[in-house]
Amino acid sequence: MATPPSRAGTKGVPRARREEQLLAAATEEFGSRGYAAASLPAVAARVGVTKTLLHQYFGAKQDLYLACLTPVGDRLVAVIRAAVAEGAAAGPSVTAPSAAGPSAAAPSAVGTPLLVLRAIFTALEGRREAWFLVYETSLPPDSEAARRAAEYRAAVNRLAADGTAGLLAAAGHEDPLDADALNHVWQGLVATLVRWWIKHPDQSPDAMARRCARLFAVAAALAPAAAQGDVPGNLPGGAG
Repeated sequence: MATPPSRAGTKGVPRARREEQLLAAATEEFGSRGYAAASLPAVAARVGVTKTLLHQYFGAKQDLYLACLTPVGDRLVAVIRAAVAEGAAAGPSVTAPSAAGPSAAAPSAVGTPLLVLRAIFTALEGRREAWFLVYETSLPPDSEAARRAAEYRAAVNRLAADGTAGLLAAAGHEDPLDADALNHVWQGLVATLVRWWIKHPDQSPDAMARRCARLFAVAAALAPAAAQGDVPGNLPGGAG
């Protein structure tokens, strides 16, 4: 009778655990250095194995990237979709982290974005650089990894576009250019906040959610002046 394949990894580490270690190391390497600059020997060295073993586990570089990207992309899309649904189901108000604390009530126009941000921070905690796997620009253009990353970006973009258009519609604004502009602003804001968070590893997801709530409160305080037609130079810190 044929001997079943061993489930043992190297140096007594079970294979499943070794795969987890390699994926974690590869995610950090790809996220911090990008696909083109990432080094497979560096990934293997992080875990204390050979590059040959890494190839045996995951195949070529593109295959390893795809193995790292898929759980990250799936989770990001899922948590964003769930946060949007939670905000929509809450109706006029939603329980969301605010300047007063993580469970203070906030209007849905503010609460849903805060729910989305908190969900993103929570999903990325412990592997923050994984955010960049979805937005990597140096992937081979015809590769499966590039195609999958584009699908994840498209899914996030659709959620952002639907969400920002919905917020404007709820406020009585139907201008499609307003919706397009707000969508671009929102996606840029999310990317900027994630980048800032990565540079401040002491900030927990809850702390970041509260910080965003404070920033949103300041932005909301500026809205009445902007609605009255004041030029940007008349706002605090303006150049005029």
